Amino acid sequence: MPLIRNADHPAAKASDVCTRYGVAVLGAWAAEGVTYPFDLTKTRLQIQSEVAAAKHGYKLENKGMITTAVGIAKTEGVLKLWTGLMPMFQRHAIYSGCRLIFYEQYRELVKDEQGQISLAHSSIGGLAAGSLAQFIASPTDLVKVQMQAEGRRVLQGHPPRFTNCRQAYTKIYAESGLLGFWRGAIPNVQRAALVNMGDLAAYDYTKKFLIREFNMADNAIVHALAAFTAGFVAAVLGTPADVMKTRLMNQPVGEDGRGKMYRGMIDCFQQSVKNEGILSLYKGFLPLWMRLGPWALINWIAFENIMLALGGRTF
Repeated sequence: MPLIRNADHPAAKASDVCTRYGVAVLGAWAAEGVTYPFDLTKTRLQIQSEVAAAKHGYKLENKGMITTAVGIAKTEGVLKLWTGLMPMFQRHAIYSGCRLIFYEQYRELVKDEQGQISLAHSSIGGLAAGSLAQFIASPTDLVKVQMQAEGRRVLQGHPPRFTNCRQAYTKIYAESGLLGFWRGAIPNVQRAALVNMGDLAAYDYTKKFLIREFNMADNAIVHALAAFTAGFVAAVLGTPADVMKTRLMNQPVGEDGRGKMYRGMIDCFQQSVKNEGILSLYKGFLPLWMRLGPWALINWIAFENIMLALGGRTF
């Protein structure tokens, strides 16, 4: 069985970049399909009680994670918990493959004679790989966030803006032009940098640490322990930037293509803290952690075992 196979003795040498890119995407898709409702719930939590939104006709809410998720299922339908999954799949087709390849290429450059990499280098590699990959994939994230927030807008009495992924891309382009697809890109890139310092770097370092210090085999137990650590660190580091990203991407835009509620990331940060307190930066932390933990577990175990099945090297 692949899940208990030992990676210390793969069937063949390391696979090529294209294969590893494709397997990284497949692993992310598997994780996303299972954990996506937590992401949608997290997005709804991040935009509720948004004081700046109340100035533009949005109703304030103050609900918890379970109440929000159950409310979506009851009022909009259970399948609405997967709203925006298609642009999320599109995002991972770019983001997940790129970040893994960028990180592995960097790791090859800085590893020592024993093939080890320091925590500092792991962190730098995760920051750089996540930032660059997310910047490239940012338009798909914008569409995903807006589709996730659409059901809430409709329930508040606003007319629907779009009903599918294609219409969302078309509307954003009509409102803001090509550059409009990178609205919220700065906090999005910052979030990805921090999340990948938690995901890529923490997973890589924890896995190597367990193997080196405890003489553990490169198998599913090590993968699970490293993935759990990676998910927690990613949630702690990434939630504040995730809140800023969600609010900037979800705000309505004027005829000039600029946001009506926030002038930019700093203004969004200041308004959120001033109006709602410092803890507003961690709105949606619980569902984000509950998503990133299982997401990392499924993603990394899927990636490692697909690579083993193909006879390639693990991460």
